[in-house]
Amino acid sequence: MPSPTSHKGIKSIGVVGAGNMGSMMTLRFAELGLEVSVWDVEKKNVDQVMDYAKRDHNIKGQVQGFYDINEFAKSLEGKSDRKLFMFSITHGSPADEVLQMIKPDLTHGDIILDGGNENYRRTERRQRECEAIGVTWIGMGVSGGYQSARRGPSLSPGGDAKALELVMPFLESYAAKDPKTGMPCVKRMGPGGSGHFIKMVHNGIEGGMLSTLAEAWSYMHDGLGMEHSKIGDVFAKWNSSGELRNNYLVHIGDKILHTRRTPQGDYKGEGASRDDGYVIDDVLDKVVQDDDNTEGTPLWCLMESASRHVSCPTLAAAHYLRISSGNRLERVRAAKKLEMPMPKPIEGTRDHTVIIENLRQAVYCSFLASFCQGLELISRASIDEGWNVKLGDCLQIWRAGCIIQSDHIADLLQPALAANNELTNAKFVDSVAHELHQNFRGLKEIVMEGTYSDQYIPALSATLEYLKYEGGLSLPTKFMEAQMDYFGAHSYNKPGIPGEDPGPVHKGPHHYEWLPA
Repeated sequence: MPSPTSHKGIKSIGVVGAGNMGSMMTLRFAELGLEVSVWDVEKKNVDQVMDYAKRDHNIKGQVQGFYDINEFAKSLEGKSDRKLFMFSITHGSPADEVLQMIKPDLTHGDIILDGGNENYRRTERRQRECEAIGVTWIGMGVSGGYQSARRGPSLSPGGDAKALELVMPFLESYAAKDPKTGMPCVKRMGPGGSGHFIKMVHNGIEGGMLSTLAEAWSYMHDGLGMEHSKIGDVFAKWNSSGELRNNYLVHIGDKILHTRRTPQGDYKGEGASRDDGYVIDDVLDKVVQDDDNTEGTPLWCLMESASRHVSCPTLAAAHYLRISSGNRLERVRAAKKLEMPMPKPIEGTRDHTVIIENLRQAVYCSFLASFCQGLELISRASIDEGWNVKLGDCLQIWRAGCIIQSDHIADLLQPALAANNELTNAKFVDSVAHELHQNFRGLKEIVMEGTYSDQYIPALSATLEYLKYEGGLSLPTKFMEAQMDYFGAHSYNKPGIPGEDPGPVHKGPHHYEWLPA
């Protein structure tokens, strides 16, 4: 167990927010030997984490709970070389409100780590505000959910280099460790809001993968008539070797699909039932985190992709599926009007093993495309903002403790991206292009059969079209460009003309007067 002296002068920390993430951070920090003060706007959350701490025998440090925020801030004085805070609260105004409340207790040299999912522009505004009083605000992505918050997450801090150097030994002791190298899954991403931007993109990639895997589950359940545990067996096999090996989402998919109801349920009694059905059948098809604004990162990711002109259709299709799922009230009404067909069994006598192998290739292809889209967005933003993000470091911090952990994809991408920090198109990498090409046929088969049998495949079909148009040399936009020139005199380039084809991204010199005004 690391001693407090291993953190280079950091012996205490104040945790703002004692929800799922903050409470688990509190316990882990205390386990690492720190004196931890914790505050939450909800008294019951403070009481709960204190109760956890009393019952946790691994804790070496001390945990103190506070209901008054000023007493909380003052409790850190004199314990370390500087006051160090970890914010784990909802994005937006809550962080601004807390900052204003603790400002009178902040002194020159104090450091605030914002571990929430925050918009990087808000992070940069707070950095400027804190800099004016000699305090450093570091925007830090924390990935892996509350289990990793307790055992070691993936961390993407961004901000002042000198301040980060002071806290990096502590962050390295807290972060997950890459099982291959033992390296901590934390790196300084760059200045400004780069850390939160990269976590935002991580969550966008996560969305693409979540939808892809949900579609694969539905494909096997509704299309092939497979029982949940049999699908779990397929996921377990995928996760054991090949391109989907040691993939976190595939792994937990296996666990979920093998979980049955029991008479006692979980430790709180949820899922208690006399039958031995599957817990997943208790779950409604309704993702609401985007609709109720508790989660902003997928939305921000899509906004950034559009504004920076990076095509991310897999991530977008996944997000819009979630949005439609969230408003089930409207969906129920619309379903009565639309009378859409329900997914039906895939017809024919084809061997299920062939379909499942095609599905494995399709899932991998969609996962890899999600990574390509996200990393291309990071690269473009890094160039635009002057962050100099090391793309190889992104893959390194995603090797353990995070939701998008996927060994083969990291092994494939990291060497190429480490050698080129400004690679704005991951398909330029020979090995990546080869993998996408090799798995395209399986993806196409799945989309064709899935479309015919009315399966839900938004992310998979978006990936198929993405690969077609990203590698297409005769797009229908030829006709689109002509129409825009017709009604708007937008002008066009001509094929086969040096300087125009392929040419730079700007308007061409030609306009045809299709209809005189």
